[in-house]
Amino acid sequence: MSDDELLKQIQRAKLLDEPAVTKLRRESLLSGRSAEAIIFGRRLIDEEKLARLKSVTLNVPYKKIDAAAISSDILDMIPEETARTYGSIPISRRDNLLVVGMLNPDDTKAQDALKFVARQSHLNLGVYVISYGDWESVLRKYSPYRSEVERAVQSLGLKHGEGGRKIVSLDEGGSRDEAPIIRIVGDTFKEAISSKASDIHIEPQESYLRIRFRVDGDLREVASLPLELSQPVISRIKVISSLKIDENRIPQDGRFRSRVFDREIDFRVSTFPTPLGEKVAIRVLDSTVGLKDFSDLGLIHTNLDIVKEGINKPFGMILVTGPTGSGKTTTIYALLQILNKENVNIVSLEDPVEYFVSGVNQSQVRPEIGYDFSSGLRQILRQDPDIIMVGEIRDNETAGLGVQAALTGHIVLSTLHTNNALGVIPRLLDMKIEPFLLPVSLNLMIGQRLVGLLCQDCKEAEAASPAIEKAINKALSDLPPELQSKYKEPHKIYHGKGCPKCRGRGTVGRGALFEVLKMSPELEEVISSGPTQQRIFKVAKDQGMMTMRTDGVLKALDGLVTIEEVIRETEDM
Repeated sequence: MSDDELLKQIQRAKLLDEPAVTKLRRESLLSGRSAEAIIFGRRLIDEEKLARLKSVTLNVPYKKIDAAAISSDILDMIPEETARTYGSIPISRRDNLLVVGMLNPDDTKAQDALKFVARQSHLNLGVYVISYGDWESVLRKYSPYRSEVERAVQSLGLKHGEGGRKIVSLDEGGSRDEAPIIRIVGDTFKEAISSKASDIHIEPQESYLRIRFRVDGDLREVASLPLELSQPVISRIKVISSLKIDENRIPQDGRFRSRVFDREIDFRVSTFPTPLGEKVAIRVLDSTVGLKDFSDLGLIHTNLDIVKEGINKPFGMILVTGPTGSGKTTTIYALLQILNKENVNIVSLEDPVEYFVSGVNQSQVRPEIGYDFSSGLRQILRQDPDIIMVGEIRDNETAGLGVQAALTGHIVLSTLHTNNALGVIPRLLDMKIEPFLLPVSLNLMIGQRLVGLLCQDCKEAEAASPAIEKAINKALSDLPPELQSKYKEPHKIYHGKGCPKCRGRGTVGRGALFEVLKMSPELEEVISSGPTQQRIFKVAKDQGMMTMRTDGVLKALDGLVTIEEVIRETEDM
């Protein structure tokens, strides 16, 4: 199915409106990427829904694929290059029938290539339509990371344990073939993306080079290399990041972009000198993981209603708060995508720009040359903005300028470091904002934390213990009666036992717990008469605010998260 035909079908099925389809068609032409790849990368349409639409249009059955269930023997039946070039993967073999999945079953070139493969093995061909995400998941199985790295190390003739305190002669030297090093670095990046890692850490130890990935907030070691590879590997990373290879005394920062698995990924690189050599930390900025739709954030019940109401207001501040690593930036980007329309001018100040959003004018601050959030915000106001995004309110001047921008008819999105939504007002007052300005400039205060999401394939229900039952009942006590009636005793809680899909962890990814506080006349009265967190909480409770603890308990009872992590990560208000 051609891009043009696919986009017509999408519009007919009302999966996207006409302006969105036009914008998508234009971007596909300019970038050279398929419309389906862009849709998947931006999560514009549920991938299964899109695959089913193609199935109906082409009259070819759709099949959901479990990549973990495809054995290496089956995978070997279609070469990796053929699978990538023609959007096809092997699914299974039944007697004399090779079953394949295709992104575009009507592609005659792909058909010819697969028929040739089948003839070579004296097999007939069976075809299903598959989703773009399932195709990518199977492609990742073609290049197992550890075996590739081990082969590259072997080709260099090195062994673990060599190096370290080894004394070398000054006469030793000469160059080696760089191909294995390039392969090690490239495969490391691919494996990080495949594992949905947020960070890569490459760390020289006393006797080896350690490579660790941060996945779902936790660091885990994925490879150990001979220490002699430390300098070549780090030099390779410096080369592609445009850093100074011969400078290892001071930290350096760089960035590069690469196309991996048919999508563009940004890597942010930071080097740090240690006595054992330079350590490198690499932030993996994969928009398919870090950029989420508003519907994927996990806002539920009253929290969802309040945020929807708040973002539809014509001006005012929306502040997202929480500790470092709590997903504040992800929430801000999701809100930006809702507000990102052709009839508005959105300008952002970020440190750094983590994800590039089409249609948003993004700028990275550089404090070392005097271009910080406060000076940048002054310049933004000369750019005729409708919506302003400031990466973080760090000082009194930025806070004051943000409030003034909100008062002059702009929507202002930003983040703030406080423990919860209740702490936003006291924090802004500490930043010397006049109390009478807050009620008219501040719309929403969103607090959040990240917790692990239970694997839906292996989670198991069990009865809550008396102590957990007590905590659940306390959290549910302030909910409206109609919502309380949905969660009747005895309550069931869930835990993941571990399976191939979640790699034995019991969790897959992370999700946010929220609390949302909106400005109200009652809150205005508290601000004008001397706000404390206790008084703010009483008003919030009276107006039905759902705390992070309550939000987490509801998600635990729905089998999305574990109740123990909710209790550990949230306050008992």
